Amino acid sequence: MNKNVFEGKWKQVRGQATEWWGKLTRDNRKRAGGKATQFIGLLQQKYGSTRGRAQEAFSRRMKK
Repeated sequence: MNKNVFEGKWKQVRGQATEWWGKLTRDNRKRAGGKATQFIGLLQQKYGSTRGRAQEAFSRRMKK
């Protein structure tokens, strides 16, 4: 699943995102608003990782 598909299917994916990344709160998910780049930024912030690692984690999950 690429970024465009993610943004189009945000309502379906957000429940799984909670399972995958437990540190993200409901408010965090609302802030992302289904935008992949904002979501990746939140992953980076919450998990203290680099942008590249957050992007990699995001891409890995979206492929499943």
